[in-house]
Amino acid sequence: MRAVIQRVKEAQVRIGNKTVGDIGKGLLVLLGVEHNDSLGDVQYLAAKTLELRIFEDDASKMNLSVQDIKGEIMVVSQFTLLGDCRKGRRPSFSDAAPPRHANALYEQFISHISKSLLKVVTGEFQTMMEVHLVNDGPVTFILDSRKRF
Repeated sequence: MRAVIQRVKEAQVRIGNKTVGDIGKGLLVLLGVEHNDSLGDVQYLAAKTLELRIFEDDASKMNLSVQDIKGEIMVVSQFTLLGDCRKGRRPSFSDAAPPRHANALYEQFISHISKSLLKVVTGEFQTMMEVHLVNDGPVTFILDSRKRF
């Protein structure tokens, strides 16, 4: 399971002309699910997302988590995070989970994040979306449940 975590001042997800979710200060999480991911990957990545200290404290040090600041979280599925671009010019998505498996783990990730009692909004799985954001910093991290990087 792979995630791109962006610290944002605000974010919005739209489908067509309709806003389906928006947040203020917090995290935008773009989430990709691999075919061999399991509940363990969900639990690891959800905990890491909630506990990652990437917000500044009073001394301007990245020392606070999204929970500490009572921020908001937007989770958007993005299978293209699993695209392998090492060969040729067209990405291979052979490591991406099939939709049924990916959606189940995406929903479990949202469930785990929601236990934090922070505001959590989502995009819509397997739907073309527009994501608008104001990146704060910019501060962006890539997380991988298999710890490959």
